[in-house]
Amino acid sequence: MAKTRILSGTRPTSQLHLGNLLGALENWKKFQDEDAFFMIADWHALTTEYESHAKIKENVFEVALDYLASGLDPARATIFVQSHVHQHAELALLLSMMTPLSWLERNPTYKDQIDELKEKELHTHGFLGYPVLQAADILLYQADTVPVGEDQLPHLELAREIARRFNHLYGKKVFKEPEALLSKVKKLPGLDGRKMSKSYGNAIYLSDSPQEVDKKVMQMVTDPARKRREDKGNPDVCPVYFYHKIFNTPENVKVVDLECRSAARGCVDCKREMSKCLQTFMAPIYEKRLELKSKKDYVLDVLKNGAKKAAEIAEKTLQEAKSAAGL
Repeated sequence: MAKTRILSGTRPTSQLHLGNLLGALENWKKFQDEDAFFMIADWHALTTEYESHAKIKENVFEVALDYLASGLDPARATIFVQSHVHQHAELALLLSMMTPLSWLERNPTYKDQIDELKEKELHTHGFLGYPVLQAADILLYQADTVPVGEDQLPHLELAREIARRFNHLYGKKVFKEPEALLSKVKKLPGLDGRKMSKSYGNAIYLSDSPQEVDKKVMQMVTDPARKRREDKGNPDVCPVYFYHKIFNTPENVKVVDLECRSAARGCVDCKREMSKCLQTFMAPIYEKRLELKSKKDYVLDVLKNGAKKAAEIAEKTLQEAKSAAGL
């Protein structure tokens, strides 16, 4: 039975954090026995970070460490850097020739990100056209499915539309239309209660030491209505309790819930217990990451070998697309 081809990736705008682990990497690991490709999308990082480009190369290596330390296995999945496979840029250019401008302007995240990242000048060709590059990423590998959260479904549908338009225009089915593999992404709250994000400065990184994790946990917000130690709390609105439900045992979670509601425990004690649970969970990743960081040549070889394998598949698709378009 043929394996399903999976493709996904992340932008190296920083090291990866706990939200990336639970929202993406833990899900990707389930597909490693399929025909899986996991990309470090540095071209995509430039769409918003073109002014701070000096850190992208460093971040690529850091994200590679995060991938490997989290359990992605290069013996089972192909791990590569987007810009190391030149076919991504070439196919994106070809697809841009026949992608209507209106398709890009209706992209629901285009205006949202411009509003959210007001400090950056994002009225650029690259930022408007990043869905075309994203389509090229997927279509190059004839991916069967793409793991996505609900917020990413419009992006995948645009890739499907581009594939259909190309196939129709040139009268040849060059591209497969990828299907969504909808995943229930856990939106982990950050230290301030908002969604964990590098841009908010509220993240716990996979590279954080146990001491750094503990320090950050002790800074976390709790139930905002609980002002004094003797006040009864509401764990349902407390980010720390959200973490307990993920990283603590079911039995202990029940205790935390009861003791919070009755004021039998304070927020500081609650944070201390959760911090220990979180450190236990993160310790193997942190230790593996330290080991890999001392083996830079090995990590670079993983990326080099991954790019070689990816390029072989990408080149075949690119040549078919160029031929169909009369090049």
